Amino acid sequence: MTDFSINEMLDMQKRLQDKYKDKWEKLSCETGKNKLLWMIGKIGEVIDIVKKNGDLAACEDVELRKHLVEEMADVLMYYNDVMPCYDISANELKQAYTEKFEKNMMRW
Repeated sequence: MTDFSINEMLDMQKRLQDKYKDKWEKLSCETGKNKLLWMIGKIGEVIDIVKKNGDLAACEDVELRKHLVEEMADVLMYYNDVMPCYDISANELKQAYTEKFEKNMMRW
């Protein structure tokens, strides 16, 4: 499998938004806030899987790992829904990520 780019994820999310445009909230800053809150809930589900089952089980149990990865995909889907709500491009995110990376590389 090849790398999975942010642009690919954003394109997939746009297709979902287009398909459900009559059922889902329109993209806006307020919608972004709501999606961030939903994302936090999904992060909680990821944490619960590890907390309730243990670190090793989350790594080694095939079914549990499948559930963990599925919930992490939900987190990424919400994350990628938030970006267009605030009109954040993949290039803008890459620049900020790279700058943060460089700061962290110089930290200690």
